[in-house]
Amino acid sequence: MYAEAWRKRLAGERLTPLEQQIVAVADLHPEYHGELADCDPDREYEPEEGGSNPYLHMGLHLALREQLATDRPAGISAIFAGLAARLGDRHQAEHRLIECLAETLWEAQRANRAPDEAAYLERLRKTD
Repeated sequence: MYAEAWRKRLAGERLTPLEQQIVAVADLHPEYHGELADCDPDREYEPEEGGSNPYLHMGLHLALREQLATDRPAGISAIFAGLAARLGDRHQAEHRLIECLAETLWEAQRANRAPDEAAYLERLRKTD
């Protein structure tokens, strides 16, 4: 889906609303443009490689943006607005918050339970 959205953007084709969201995040990450243009759907991204999975990273941006749009968990939008104002950079503020989201999701997966919203909000509040 990411590669197709990127292909359509480069070709000047009409994008669906979801593809517009994907492209907006991809535009912020020029380091991923080559990967998007030459996508290998079977590639595995291993932590030992030293890099990050671009699709996971962009997916976390999209998930965070959905949380901000719905203010769920309640209070995340205010936390983000304050952090973005302090940093003067919305993208860097997103990066700080997606670290909290990734950690919360990892803990939930490891414990085989739903993510702990209270712990997530506490992490978010500690970002600076």
